[in-house]
Amino acid sequence: MRKNKIVTTEDILLKLCQSVSSVLTSATNSNINYSAMVQKINKTSLKPDFGCFVLFDGGFSGLVVINFTAKAALEVYTNYMRSMGMPEEELAILHTSDEVGDVLGELMNQLVGDFTNKIRKELQTNITQNQPKMLSLNKQVILSVDTNLDRPQVRRVTFSTEKNNIFYLELAMDKTEFIQLEDFEMAEDESPDSILESTQKGLTAKKEDKQEDDIASDLLDELGL
Repeated sequence: MRKNKIVTTEDILLKLCQSVSSVLTSATNSNINYSAMVQKINKTSLKPDFGCFVLFDGGFSGLVVINFTAKAALEVYTNYMRSMGMPEEELAILHTSDEVGDVLGELMNQLVGDFTNKIRKELQTNITQNQPKMLSLNKQVILSVDTNLDRPQVRRVTFSTEKNNIFYLELAMDKTEFIQLEDFEMAEDESPDSILESTQKGLTAKKEDKQEDDIASDLLDELGL
């Protein structure tokens, strides 16, 4: 008898950590790593110097919180803007600047979006997210999940930037297990580059077909047909 595959809270947390690391690494063009050890905590909280959070709901409910130190927030922001071609003199120098909050909010939106896409493909369920919220803080704020969790599970993972600045990911969700009953194929993601390439090929092919039609039409006109 085949043993059914079981996906636990820790497996879901790992998928989230992978999304955070891959999205931020790609966006900032620098290495963002996470600890192999996870910490069990009692509650999520927004902490200094900069906190971001987003709620998700659907197949299961929960809350994602990321707490940045000022140095980590500025490093992520600066590397992202540099990769986008922003001149040095136009970069914000304080983590309290609106530009820093806007960038971190957009990046959090992207990484949670990547996470929800993983969940849809790999767990065959759907979760939706709300718009991320960002706060510049000078003292700790306790933040509870605005949803009913029967058996809440709360975890914290330490992340580090390329310059060894630290930030923390916290996940609160109901204790759950996904049990795979049957095998299924996961659809592969189509990258934006491949979509653009196929679109360009299609446009090129249409242009070549049109040129051939025009040549044939001119030839028929010359023959008086």
